Amino acid sequence: MRTLVLWDIDHTLINAGGVGREAYAAVFQQVIGRPLERHAEMAGRTDRAITAETLLLHDIEPTGDLITTFTALLAESFATRRHELAVRGRVLAGAHAALRALADRPDVVQSVLTGNMEPIARYKLLAFGLDGFVDFQVGAYGMDGVERHPLVRLARQRAERKYGQVFDESTTVLIGDTPHDVRAGHEGGARVVAVATGSTPASALRACGAERVIPDLTDTETVLEAILTP
Repeated sequence: MRTLVLWDIDHTLINAGGVGREAYAAVFQQVIGRPLERHAEMAGRTDRAITAETLLLHDIEPTGDLITTFTALLAESFATRRHELAVRGRVLAGAHAALRALADRPDVVQSVLTGNMEPIARYKLLAFGLDGFVDFQVGAYGMDGVERHPLVRLARQRAERKYGQVFDESTTVLIGDTPHDVRAGHEGGARVVAVATGSTPASALRACGAERVIPDLTDTETVLEAILTP
């Protein structure tokens, strides 16, 4: 019986060093023809939702065609900036060791549950040498939906099809750093391990109902125990 481990990316595994906000601003200027004045909240949200709200904040109707055009250019913008990620960003302490330790276990399927669209998720993990530890085919991404919690069910379904096993609440674990991650895990059918490596303090993550809260990923044994112990 395998455990499906789903990682959030930003502020859980890496810090992108502001590259994402710059990419959004550049694409907004390119598509809309004027500077970006306000940006929707990004933490714990999907690229689809962030793009739509950012457009609305500028009194622009986020039609389906506009969202498609905007996000396609956003992926291209990240492609041109992918080398900046490794220079300006950083992998968070302990992330590489935790991913590697889980990847070595035959009883774990490891992937991502992220608000990033798939190409951007790949660029971010590739920049820090983390891409080889996860199965991107069974992850769920920021263009798969507006809200995060349906993405958990989608990732479970993708893993079930590939690995021939039912992944339920007892065998699915989501690791993230925001209240959005905690809520998504619970509503999508996963146990949640929250890490206080983002802007949300440990006390608030506990108050949201995360089953386990750890300060960071630096102690690999603690990380594995939190993830693999029901």
